[in-house]
Amino acid sequence: MKKVEIAQRISIYIGEKDYHHDITLCEAIVLKARELNLAGATVIHGYMGYGANNRLHSSLVPHLSNNLPLVIQIIDLPEKISLILPYLDEVMKEGLYTVEEVKAVRF
Repeated sequence: MKKVEIAQRISIYIGEKDYHHDITLCEAIVLKARELNLAGATVIHGYMGYGANNRLHSSLVPHLSNNLPLVIQIIDLPEKISLILPYLDEVMKEGLYTVEEVKAVRF
């Protein structure tokens, strides 16, 4: 059965070498999303990118391969997405996140 609802997608842009305490920031965010019972989280590993500092990171050129880009995407109802925003504000020292309204189609 198909269910369509208005949801939100949060996309979190960080580097693979960003840490929170003793674990990667990526792992900390995914574990927090799980703890908050969000619908799911997907980590997308980039092979090339640059951020606000304009510094290029690339797995294609070995000497540029430090701190490759990661994007964590989470889609859930707006009231559920709002649960993780204070945590992101606390743990993120750089990077950015976006929150967008999306139409979610669940099967």
